[in-house]
Amino acid sequence: MSITQALQQALQQRQAFFSLSQQQDTDCYRVFHGTVEGCNGLNIDRYGDAWLVQSFHDPLDAAGVDEISACLTAHLDLPVIYNDRSRGNSRINNDLSPQHDALAHDEQIMRENGIKFTSRLRHEGQDPLLFLDMRIGREYMQRHAQDKSVLNLFSYTCGIGTAAAVGGAKQVINVDFSSFALAAGQRNAALNQVSDVCEFVQSDVFPAIRQLAGLAVGGRRQQKLPSYPKLKQQQFDLVFLDPPRYAKSPFGIVDLINDYQSLFKPALLATKKGGTIVCCNNVAKVDKTAWFDSLVRCVNKQGLSVSKVEWLDCHPDFPAFDDNHPLKIVALTIVDNLE
Repeated sequence: MSITQALQQALQQRQAFFSLSQQQDTDCYRVFHGTVEGCNGLNIDRYGDAWLVQSFHDPLDAAGVDEISACLTAHLDLPVIYNDRSRGNSRINNDLSPQHDALAHDEQIMRENGIKFTSRLRHEGQDPLLFLDMRIGREYMQRHAQDKSVLNLFSYTCGIGTAAAVGGAKQVINVDFSSFALAAGQRNAALNQVSDVCEFVQSDVFPAIRQLAGLAVGGRRQQKLPSYPKLKQQQFDLVFLDPPRYAKSPFGIVDLINDYQSLFKPALLATKKGGTIVCCNNVAKVDKTAWFDSLVRCVNKQGLSVSKVEWLDCHPDFPAFDDNHPLKIVALTIVDNLE
């Protein structure tokens, strides 16, 4: 099957999804998930008023880009931006026409369930500022945040925090190391008129969450610790934990395969009894059941119990083999063992 045929099939299979998205005031979603739909490493998304085509394994030639563009614009006439990210570190490696380059660098305002989000299809980072597969997480937070305090860890551009604030949260603290990402988060809050309840903490997550949990900051052996924002101990009604696959800093190592607990434990301790912690793991090789069991064991070791479990499954624009999606999201309601 050619790329064009695979794309046409994917568009056809999403007709009901497109209709529902329009009803829900949503104009950002995936239309082709190549790993599952016939072209490994090729993803195509709608980001508001533009199509974004990205190749992660093999670059597209000009003819391939033209074929895909013709298919997309026949479905919906929007400009098409192509980002070749097939070289090292997924950095964009292709030039655009002056008109398309200007569009790619300009701010795009898009909507998801009526919530406004800023995005740029090209910028100093790599991704277009909103991870579309996390839509289900943002919806969960919007539904459950009314009158609650919320902690959003590894917040990136604060889509989770913005959704929680729109959902009526009384306090939202977003923590991320990137000033660029937090600036986008501030823009998202302003677009939705929720800046008054949103806070933005630029910090390595390890010292931030350990302070909030009432633990010593600590650090890796023989590592000189840089300065970090000082935070008071606090517990939250809703905690959202969405770490990257792997990252290293003087304060600790993020490792979703071998050591999720180093982040989960302090995040758990920053969750109120009766509150909920939402945990994410986007590594395909991590077994869903084994990961969940490790979370429950960690909860029990703290003298706590899980009273409710809710798995959050990605929307159908992100299909997966055997419905076994690489992104695993589970919401755990935490209570004292005596309850």
